[in-house]
Amino acid sequence: MRRPSSQNQTHFGRGWLKRFAATLAVGGFLHSPISASAQITTSTATKSFVNQAAYTYTDPSSNYSFTSSSTQLNATTGESLIDPLGQILGCNGQLLPDYQGFTVALYDPDPNDATGTQLGNLTDLTTTEVPDIPNNGVSLGISPNTTNINPFPLTNADQGFYNFLFDTSKGQTDIGRTYILVVNPPANSSIYTQRRIKLEITSNTNNLLQYSATSIDGTPISLQGDTQLTDQVSVADAEKIGLSLLPLNLDMGLCQADQLRITKTGDRATAEPGDTVIYRLSLKNQGDTGLDNVVVTDTFPTGFRFIPKSVRGEIDEQSVTVTTESKGQQVFFRTSATIDTGKTLNIVYAARLTPDALRGSGQNTAVVNAQRTDNDFAVQDGPAIHLMRIKSGIASNYGTIIGRVFVDKNFDGEQQAGEPGVPNAVIFLENGNRITTDANGMFSVANVLPGAHVGVLDLSSLPGYSLAPNTRFRERNSQSRLVRLEPGGMVRMNFAVTPAFKEEKKK
Repeated sequence: MRRPSSQNQTHFGRGWLKRFAATLAVGGFLHSPISASAQITTSTATKSFVNQAAYTYTDPSSNYSFTSSSTQLNATTGESLIDPLGQILGCNGQLLPDYQGFTVALYDPDPNDATGTQLGNLTDLTTTEVPDIPNNGVSLGISPNTTNINPFPLTNADQGFYNFLFDTSKGQTDIGRTYILVVNPPANSSIYTQRRIKLEITSNTNNLLQYSATSIDGTPISLQGDTQLTDQVSVADAEKIGLSLLPLNLDMGLCQADQLRITKTGDRATAEPGDTVIYRLSLKNQGDTGLDNVVVTDTFPTGFRFIPKSVRGEIDEQSVTVTTESKGQQVFFRTSATIDTGKTLNIVYAARLTPDALRGSGQNTAVVNAQRTDNDFAVQDGPAIHLMRIKSGIASNYGTIIGRVFVDKNFDGEQQAGEPGVPNAVIFLENGNRITTDANGMFSVANVLPGAHVGVLDLSSLPGYSLAPNTRFRERNSQSRLVRLEPGGMVRMNFAVTPAFKEEKKK
């Protein structure tokens, strides 16, 4: 991609002889990965590159000659201008259909933020002008940002190019200076989201600046998918070449925010143990290129059993092969098919509810990951959630605890004729529930989850009674009872007491 010569022409004027400035070309922004390079004809971006230019220029006002055939601009006056331009491009390196409303801004980091990733004030850039008016103290600028304004609005006429000039007298090219480059999409854009890149000057030798770049927003800044460039890229002598937002070798982009959309539906809102439910996953490609390497991770709730043979996949009513892998409560769906732009991949499968489903939430969640076919950038969406209400039905695994408190006259632990029940006795369960016996000393607790349960007799609720000794089962000589309730079952929990006073003998 070449810069239009009418926009990238750089002029020297007297203002530049009074001030050394460096142009920050933070750019070749892809609206997702930003990929743009000036006068680089290869389609594959590498992690480091050097821009070279060969030219000869003579300033008629000073008769100074400027020549260069390397990445460093040599000027006989000792003055140099580093002029790499940036450019905002789409996710696959193409021009955006409309640049109106986009802005590029340069910020200083917030001094109160230890991470250096929060925005502070806009960087104070020195005002420039085009054309240069002699002796007015204003330096000559560069197109398209001729006045060096910050932020800079992009236009369709400029094809997304932008630039910023640094003033060395303000220390803006000192080693260690850090900036945050921000690309803002148009207000209320439903397609693109803001991008933030942290830039740090790591070297400044012989007018050769080196930068490191880190993605703050987590989106890749290289065509290899990197979010951090540890390699430092020199930016120099771009006056005649014009770097794109890869002045730091950044292949960043302004990709669409919602390239892939996942939705999850079920064939019913309620179900009960024993039922088979049908789920549908719909994966729609809303981006500008195909998507492949699709993987859906579906997390099942407790008690839902996946049926592998039920899986079907289709695009435009054409069958698509979908493979599955189960790990615990998660099922992974994969396909080698490509989802073209605007198309939807539908995956249908079934699950059977077990009695354990009554203990689960009934909430099923799914997320999808895929890659763009043009640059292998990762895209994802989710979670998509489907909530199903679980009814107990006839296959309920809830159980019932029954029992009684009675006077055990023969100390065998079993109630026989002539051994009355004790009313108003209090039993506490392990979950804190308080139960009171009826007039016959009986009690029951329904809808109890299966498993181990403990009940404790509160003797303070039975004045005049004490625990009856058991001559047959030593473990029953306690106020507590341990029982194990099977799913859908019933278990007994009895307590035997005896009067704490002796009955008078009949004469």
